[in-house]
Amino acid sequence: MSENPQVKAILEHIETRERELTDQAGQFRTRIEELTRQLGELDAESENLRITRKTLLTLPLPSPATGPDRPGIPDHPAYQQILTALADAGRPMRARDLCQALDLPILPRNTEGIRSKLKRLVSRGILIEPQPGLFARPEA
Repeated sequence: MSENPQVKAILEHIETRERELTDQAGQFRTRIEELTRQLGELDAESENLRITRKTLLTLPLPSPATGPDRPGIPDHPAYQQILTALADAGRPMRARDLCQALDLPILPRNTEGIRSKLKRLVSRGILIEPQPGLFARPEA
């Protein structure tokens, strides 16, 4: 090593700078390894999504007949009139209210007939009974 103090100071400065650069390069290498690992995870997830999309697009659509069986509305026109009255009202109704809406006399036979039809529609899943004696369309 040189005995010249200026050269000695420069050489010490160079050694210090080399150590700093070596440390900094190590930190960058560690960071690159972490980013490479994260990139691999993102690529793997992206590939899984691509495969899932491809698989879903190749699946056949289920036919409507394979859906759950839901009985239709009975053929009697009174059922359609009840459903229309409920839709027009836009709120849950009782059998007596429906008799009034359908212009039927408020007699026990009419009220009980309407109630029976309402119960049948509930049993078929066409109407719901949120409270005893109160009937509504499921979307209402």
